[in-house]
Amino acid sequence: MLQPNVIEASNLHLSFETNDGPVNALSNVNLSIKKGDFVSFIGPSGCGKTTLLRVLADLDEPTSGIVTVNGVSPRDARMARAYGYVFQAAGLYPWRNISSNIKLPLEIMGYSKSEQQSRVSKVLELVELVGFEKKFPWQLSGGMQQRASIARALAFDADILLMDEPFGALDEIVRDHLNEQLLKLWKSTSKTICFVTHSIPEAVYLSTKIVVMSPRPGRIIDVIESDLPIDRPLEIRDSKKFIELSQRVREGLRSGHSYE
Repeated sequence: MLQPNVIEASNLHLSFETNDGPVNALSNVNLSIKKGDFVSFIGPSGCGKTTLLRVLADLDEPTSGIVTVNGVSPRDARMARAYGYVFQAAGLYPWRNISSNIKLPLEIMGYSKSEQQSRVSKVLELVELVGFEKKFPWQLSGGMQQRASIARALAFDADILLMDEPFGALDEIVRDHLNEQLLKLWKSTSKTICFVTHSIPEAVYLSTKIVVMSPRPGRIIDVIESDLPIDRPLEIRDSKKFIELSQRVREGLRSGHSYE
């Protein structure tokens, strides 16, 4: 069955005013994301990947163009709690244990204590942190802290998960493990995920769709639909299809630089 579009951007432009003049961050961005997609955004530093994610989250406002999330404006989607946001740093409060950190948005939203506990238990299981709920952030590894951050974003069960390079600061072994866990979580929850990364292998391994962006002002150079199977062991990265997809992403990044 054809899934509906949950995110749409049409002729999207965004410029920032600075003391040195305007900075064009995004230019003529057109994009459709369907329910249940795992979409990675990849491009050079400063190309507008995070800015685009922030526009979807109503953290930045476009200069012109149209953006809808679940058929409404990003602001209305934010007010309806349509998405969870995972930042580059875990952003956990050091004086709160893991359970209390995950509960925080639920407390703000006014959920009952019993509902808070039920939801925390559920997401701890999803991210495989059962048994660590009483630990404090400084007692966990960087990878475990990011899993707690993902759990916090999942706690109020939003349909969309926005992730801004959450594994970029982690070593390759931990990153591989979290990539596997994230795919498992995506399969079990059917969330729509928008994921910013600088890593070609990570983008190809995780995604059903890869959005390749140019240097500033950020434009979409290519949108690559992946036909890799849903079940993806890490060994799939040695397959012919994976290498072909990686090469297409690499060519898109190169063409973006030459276009500039």
